[in-house]
Amino acid sequence: MQLSITALGNLNTHFIAEILPVIRDCKCNVQEIRSSRLGQSTASYLLIQGNWNQIAKLESALELLQKRVEIKISTLRTEPKEKGKESVPYTLETISLDKENIIEAITSFLMEHHIEIEEITGSSYQAPYALTPVFSTKFVILVPPQIHLLSLREEFLDFCDHLNVDAILEPIKR
Repeated sequence: MQLSITALGNLNTHFIAEILPVIRDCKCNVQEIRSSRLGQSTASYLLIQGNWNQIAKLESALELLQKRVEIKISTLRTEPKEKGKESVPYTLETISLDKENIIEAITSFLMEHHIEIEEITGSSYQAPYALTPVFSTKFVILVPPQIHLLSLREEFLDFCDHLNVDAILEPIKR
């Protein structure tokens, strides 16, 4: 059984150092972990593996930890990812002027084409020299085998041209 954990706390709260021993004490294993700063807060995402009893103990322990350390923790029981699903992994990077709904438009395009999004990162910053606000994104996507890759690339780049977005869509190489 797996448990997805999302934890959010103030920047000066080093809660990940509090969460990891709780996971160990409940005899669970960390499958994946990500942590990043978002403004004046820190967000951490963990995927934990254990049997149902260990997961139940961890859920209870996390409730107590949440109150003690003054952080917000959300959990969701999940099943392991399906094996054998054939897809081609791609990276998709974009850069554009920082305008409303650009990430929403790109995400909607991918969903309409039944392309799974594995990961999204993005940020807004001042462009060097021009000092114009710019937004860049990086996606890791899984393209199903029934989608013709050249057609997808052409359609996506036309879509980006229409929005005045510069984009790169390429396969992930080993």
